[in-house]
Amino acid sequence: MTEASAPVEEIKLQPCEPGKLTIDELRTLFLFEKLTDEQLTWIAEHGCTMHAPAGALVLREGDPAEQFFVLLSGTIALTRRVGQDDVQTTRTEQRGVYMGATQAYIRDDGVPRKYMASMRALDDADFFMLSAEDFGSMMRDWFPMAIHLLEGLALGYRSQQAAISERQRLMALGALSAGLMHELNNPAAAASRATGALRQRVAGMRHKLGMLAAGKVAPERLVALVELQEEVIERAAKAPTLTAMQTADREDELGEWLEERNVTGAWDVAAVFAQGGLDIDCLEEIQAKLETPKLLDKAVQWISYALETEQLMSDIEDATGRVSNLVLAAKQYSQLDRAAHQWIDVHTGLDSTLVMLGHKIGTGVTVVKDYDRTLPQVPAHPAELNQVWTNIIDNAVQAMNGAGTLTVSTFRKDDYVVVSIGDTGPGIPEELRKRVFEPFFTTKPVGEGTGLGLDISYRIVTNGHGGDIHVQSQPGDTRFLVKLPITEPASR
Repeated sequence: MTEASAPVEEIKLQPCEPGKLTIDELRTLFLFEKLTDEQLTWIAEHGCTMHAPAGALVLREGDPAEQFFVLLSGTIALTRRVGQDDVQTTRTEQRGVYMGATQAYIRDDGVPRKYMASMRALDDADFFMLSAEDFGSMMRDWFPMAIHLLEGLALGYRSQQAAISERQRLMALGALSAGLMHELNNPAAAASRATGALRQRVAGMRHKLGMLAAGKVAPERLVALVELQEEVIERAAKAPTLTAMQTADREDELGEWLEERNVTGAWDVAAVFAQGGLDIDCLEEIQAKLETPKLLDKAVQWISYALETEQLMSDIEDATGRVSNLVLAAKQYSQLDRAAHQWIDVHTGLDSTLVMLGHKIGTGVTVVKDYDRTLPQVPAHPAELNQVWTNIIDNAVQAMNGAGTLTVSTFRKDDYVVVSIGDTGPGIPEELRKRVFEPFFTTKPVGEGTGLGLDISYRIVTNGHGGDIHVQSQPGDTRFLVKLPITEPASR
């Protein structure tokens, strides 16, 4: 359930009650366990406890950060607003976790302090609270040196992270854009070449038609020849696809037949007829339709131009269809025209991601799809999941160094849809396998990778979708398994 659809106004928070926690109870919270009795007494006197019923919105992103919260019991979820939707960033029931006015210790710099996320109680929850003013003054009075360090770290990290994140996003966007342009260039160039060739063939066909007319072909014979042209094109459309060896053999047969009858450019014409899957019987029929054998050369050339014109138009249709499919894949990948949270078929996102990464996968990597098309749809943020697929597939391709087999499979396990992405690379050593989901951990050189990181992928799957992700690896067989629930998580 998103925040926008939750019955926020119907659930009221109970007033904060002062003096409810003793210093011994405060000491059981990891934040306060090392404080003195005098400090704990001050905190107990200045703080209060509050109860939040299940479903209550405790604080809202963007509101003034006036309170510092410590969780005493219950389960809470933190969400951030992205576009028109709320994305869950944290879900926890750990006693002692804190949130709210966590940077109240930073001295007034003219920037209003606001809550960076919304917090909702998923079940009945209890909190210990300090006002932002009390929390800030306490920190500055009791830990002045630490505050100087924390202020410097907070402000420095904020500016550094903004610059780095922007750069990473631009690099990832640039890589994907370059790949998409590369993929679009191939069919666009093919369509352009086919269009140029088509113009020449149409001009040649008009020329040959004029020569046929100049040959004083009887009207009924010319009509019959036009009908035969249509029959040849229809026969070519229905002809079975030949292998390269069969096409070469057919071209030899046709070339010899045409050469024996002194047809101009016999082997060029033979290549067109062989490509269309036509045989000598077709040429025999063309010859039988003519009033005189002298017209065979011009008639065959004319039909050859018409047949090649059809083939070129098919090439153009295929190329423009490829462009349309790439644009559709880009739209599905970005999810720009869709709701952020929706019920999806995971295969759609997997396919669009494979298309978008086609330039990175290259020709040396064989892609094997083993999809269970009977799987139900799952509730998800598809744009976020596409980033997960991007990161895992990109890692797999890099691990194989451009040569190997990438296997993408889906199946159901209990109440989950499972996506398995495997590669035949050297594998992940056990000591690194334990760390792949740690923040900022990477085995790639500086400047390589998607800039996303498996830790963010892990949080997208677990916190954002209520699923799970883990890795199985041995030399020649590494698999990342992503489990997504088929029902709406309780935190939605």
